[in-house]
Amino acid sequence: MAFIHGFILALGLILPLGAQNVFIFNQGAVQRNLLRAMPAVMAAGLSDTLLILLAVLGVSVIVFQFHFIKFALILAGMAFLIYMGISMWRSQEDDAGSREQQAFPPRKQVMFALSVSLLNPHAIMDTVGVIGVNAVQYTGVDRVLFTSATILVSFVWFVFLAVAGKMMRRLGRRVMVGFNKVSAVIMWASAVYLGAQLW
Repeated sequence: MAFIHGFILALGLILPLGAQNVFIFNQGAVQRNLLRAMPAVMAAGLSDTLLILLAVLGVSVIVFQFHFIKFALILAGMAFLIYMGISMWRSQEDDAGSREQQAFPPRKQVMFALSVSLLNPHAIMDTVGVIGVNAVQYTGVDRVLFTSATILVSFVWFVFLAVAGKMMRRLGRRVMVGFNKVSAVIMWASAVYLGAQLW
């Protein structure tokens, strides 16, 4: 039961389309093959794993007692999301050159994936407030099963997003340009939402 509970809970949290999901999907679409998008997938999965473990262990609750940490995270997250939105809006998918420009090298994929994962106070608070709180009811093996399920969902979901991005790429240039525009708007909306948290 603990595993099923963790699986369903994590699925509900990760399904909404946010900056992290959009970035993984986009890299799946623009990379020449799926293997080249794996750095982004792994970095996002490991970031979620870190946040989940901190939430389950209760460490993140202590950290967020310091308001200046939360404030700094929100500002950094806003700046990053605005920058990402501008980059996606300008991408036109005109030719192979522009596609290669969007297809980040491994190191840049990792940095961007870490940023959209760890510089998102809303995602962190969701992890603390939902996964962390729900984990309290379990101990021993059940807590391990609960935690393992939430981590498994993250990795499976990110692989799925990369595959879905690769499949959408086959629909053609116009579809990808449209998706990039929508992605940019989602990034900017996320930045505005984060900014609202300051007031």
